[in-house]
Amino acid sequence: MPELIRVRSLADDPRLADYANLTDVALRRRLEPAGGLYVAEGLKVLRRALEAGHSPRSALVLDRRADEVVAALGDRGTTVFVGDGPALAALAGFDVHRGVLAAMHRPALPDPLELIRDARTVVVLEDVVEHANVGAAFRSAAALGADSVLVTPRCADPLYRRSIRVGMGAVFQVPWTRVPWPAGYELIRGAGLHLAALALSDDAVELDEFARRAPERIALLLGTEGDGLSRRALGAADTVVRIEMAGGVDSLNVAAASAVALHAIRRRAS
Repeated sequence: MPELIRVRSLADDPRLADYANLTDVALRRRLEPAGGLYVAEGLKVLRRALEAGHSPRSALVLDRRADEVVAALGDRGTTVFVGDGPALAALAGFDVHRGVLAAMHRPALPDPLELIRDARTVVVLEDVVEHANVGAAFRSAAALGADSVLVTPRCADPLYRRSIRVGMGAVFQVPWTRVPWPAGYELIRGAGLHLAALALSDDAVELDEFARRAPERIALLLGTEGDGLSRRALGAADTVVRIEMAGGVDSLNVAAASAVALHAIRRRAS
């Protein structure tokens, strides 16, 4: 059964360092132990992480949420630190209004080739650096039937708490991994996927036209905010695809573009 420990400050237990200054991404990376941690925020996210087979190291919760967290953890011998609102805010550096934080061990990422070998629709995020966009792209992938997501080494962390929150926990539904880049182009193509790059390009095919004759297996490549896909990625693509815009708007946010494109290509013949 979980062990409950009341806390007031970082000095109470060295394990509370997992929760210190969670607003600082660089600091989080320095604090991660061998094997890595991520922080699940909220009871719903914790439950989804546990259902996905992820292992908790500890939890930090408000008094009023302790019974629910203990029930969710079941017979795991997880340490649960309990405190009031001011104590949790002082530890984490923000108001923990959801009342639940859990330090989770990161699972080993799968081999990218194994992940996409039999996939029909794959989303590839090249250097998308905003956590909210990564989370939203995962949510679109889950909702619109993508089989897996590949993220490049410089892409924001899908398991960062803001990514998880914006994506409503979709990172626990859609298989994903990091892919070497730019070596990933050939890996994707070698797996038999058609690499379709979403970009504003003079020679791009309109999305509706591409969807009408879409290949059976597609890797949808989306680029970073602002600059979009790298020139090398565009050069490696089998097809460059654009979403037709109106109202003088030149493009959509990367997360919105992923949803539009996935919805269009999901209609292709089974």
